[in-house]
Amino acid sequence: MTEAPDLPGDIASVVARALAEDIGSGDLTAGLLAERNVAAEVVLKEHAVLCGTAWFDEVFRQLDDSVAIEWRHPDGAALEPETVVCRLTGPARALLSGERTALNFLQTLSSTATAARSFAAAVEGTAARILDTRKTVPGLRSAQKYATRRGGAVNHRHGLYDAVLIKENHIAAHGSVAETVRLAHELAGSVLIEVEVENLEQLREALDTDAERLLLDNFTLSMLREAVAIRDAHSGLRKELEASGGIALANVRAVADTGVDWISVGAITKNVSATDFSMRIV
Repeated sequence: MTEAPDLPGDIASVVARALAEDIGSGDLTAGLLAERNVAAEVVLKEHAVLCGTAWFDEVFRQLDDSVAIEWRHPDGAALEPETVVCRLTGPARALLSGERTALNFLQTLSSTATAARSFAAAVEGTAARILDTRKTVPGLRSAQKYATRRGGAVNHRHGLYDAVLIKENHIAAHGSVAETVRLAHELAGSVLIEVEVENLEQLREALDTDAERLLLDNFTLSMLREAVAIRDAHSGLRKELEASGGIALANVRAVADTGVDWISVGAITKNVSATDFSMRIV
């Protein structure tokens, strides 16, 4: 689980794939333009948290490293409509060839960061923190995980390789929660071991294992409150409780007020509604 806003290491390769997808063997329309330097501005058209500047920069670095970009605001800044977020100067062909790909990254990652900020703000003042999930845009997982951090949420596991989440079928294969957790520790070592429980009986069984976190799947508010009370009364090592399933802005505060430690929200990364940006020659 990562909390620092460090940039991922795959930006160059992700951008290269995006440019290949858009430009292919060459930008035919750009040939209509004279080879001259121009200036352009990127303007935000709605309230949003800015994110994706490194991917935007990399688009133009790969197209023509003579393009200069001056950012007026950093990733994570909450901005008003009609804000100029950056100014570019460089060859007209490079600016227009890269425009769509660069804005695609900016609009997707800003949308993700904005959603994360909204959920994080909704639970402010409680003990709960917002987690993202693996429900990401294919090919953009590390980028969206970065965006959720910039928005104020926390990353859950990045993939199937850096944490263990034991679900109903895993338990059924071994007969009990305790045996499944024991095997998970044996096979996976020191990574996070989390168990999904579907009712209070399973919760009680999981509290007696060495799992670090319990996922309360689709629990009602009353069940969540009871789960917290059962956990707090348990004499063993305190387990973190994570609420999941059916979480929206309308109910996330109520979920947080039950006393859970974590709330995972798939909507942050999967319900992306592109933030509106425009790039115009000035």
